[in-house]
Amino acid sequence: MYFDLPFVAVCTVKIILSALFGFVLGIERKSRKQFVGSRTLILISVSSTLLTIASAYLADWQAMFSTGGGDPTRIAAGLVSGIGFLGGGAIMRQGLNVKGLTSAAVIWTASALGLAIGCGLYAVSFIVLTFVVVLLLILEKFEGKIFPNDRTKEILLVFSETEIDFEAMKKIFETQKFLISDINYTDELKDGRLTIRVTVKVSKDNDFGLLMKSVSSLGNLIQFSVNN
Repeated sequence: MYFDLPFVAVCTVKIILSALFGFVLGIERKSRKQFVGSRTLILISVSSTLLTIASAYLADWQAMFSTGGGDPTRIAAGLVSGIGFLGGGAIMRQGLNVKGLTSAAVIWTASALGLAIGCGLYAVSFIVLTFVVVLLLILEKFEGKIFPNDRTKEILLVFSETEIDFEAMKKIFETQKFLISDINYTDELKDGRLTIRVTVKVSKDNDFGLLMKSVSSLGNLIQFSVNN
């Protein structure tokens, strides 16, 4: 029953649809400058579909071959819960950035594939594996072209005077393709200094040296630093 072409075709349609939905959600998150992207959500969506297919298989298998023993689906449920702790260990926060989300999703995907293979769903598992490998190799470059500014940095600017043209400063950032997420400033009246913290989204092509030279034209810049 689970090895005929109609079954594999239905499973393939489910996998493609789940990947499409994950992709759409990932694009929406990236457009709002969130950390979670298409690769992560596609992996989660496809893995969930595979686990659901495997669970249905286990339920039918129990109905056909049960001899009064335990519920085999409890194994799958325990595995899904337990693997979450392992995946969570791969997620790390580095300053303003979050690393390891895709790695955590890959761990979950590997768990789903192992469960499905254990159920004998070889064809479906192979389809998911192929799909996942292709998206990991291709989609990162695709996301990089659409959303090149995927890293968050905080730029600290300290001027020795308080009269700075903020609109001109914003124009400099915009011209050099630094996407401003937030601006905070502190006006130190006693020392006559102006401290500005600019949170930006950057790409690997952004030139911080050129930015420093451009911003220094706004006034007497006495400190320029970049923090992750």
